[in-house]
Amino acid sequence: MATMSLDKQQSVYLLTLQNGDQENALNKSVLEEYLEIFDEIESDQNNASLIIRSDHAKTFCNGLDLAWLMQQSIEEKKAFTVQLENMLLRLALLNLPVIAEINGNAYAGGAILASACDFRFMRADKGRFCFPEVNLTIPFTDTIAEIVQLLPNRHATWEMALTSKTMTGFECLQSQVVSQIHPVESLQAKTLRFAEEMAQKHRLTYAVIKTQLRHRLVQIAKQRQIFDQEKYAHPFMI
Repeated sequence: MATMSLDKQQSVYLLTLQNGDQENALNKSVLEEYLEIFDEIESDQNNASLIIRSDHAKTFCNGLDLAWLMQQSIEEKKAFTVQLENMLLRLALLNLPVIAEINGNAYAGGAILASACDFRFMRADKGRFCFPEVNLTIPFTDTIAEIVQLLPNRHATWEMALTSKTMTGFECLQSQVVSQIHPVESLQAKTLRFAEEMAQKHRLTYAVIKTQLRHRLVQIAKQRQIFDQEKYAHPFMI
């Protein structure tokens, strides 16, 4: 793939973003790569987990490819927005534990991408987490606002979204935006260790509980016909 790669280390999928020189920006072709990878991961029913990481020293993901987007027609922009929402919905409802390994800046769409993950581990010494949309005069769509509100601390989410406050790893940990912070030298190892632990969870049970906790997203995904309830049929639930 052009901008990312998918590998597997025992039961842990490693999705590595490889377009850091372009800030791992999101455009139509990048979203198609994400969706293709999600299809591959979902086709495997064995217990597993997923880490999303970047191979760039300073950038996790800095959001939309605005230069590309500005060249699109109004109809193409609308279609891209729906595609972006669908990718984020698919990510938020993936049927396994998903950990964002934030080794650098996560701005705008990059912060939203991280918000859709189940857990976030962040570099302690450098990197920032920010929703700058209010300064960019680009509001969230209703669906993307639902994704942003997956972050566990509602006060921190409110403050970041409405002030565009930029948060360090330490501040993110204090505000429960991330689960753990680590020096860059140990971030990958610590994230992998947690992912290995989570990969031992019973996958279907984990997926069912996750969708129960994110039922509003499930309803949106059902309306768009990108969520198949039959895949979440659990033998314990009669």
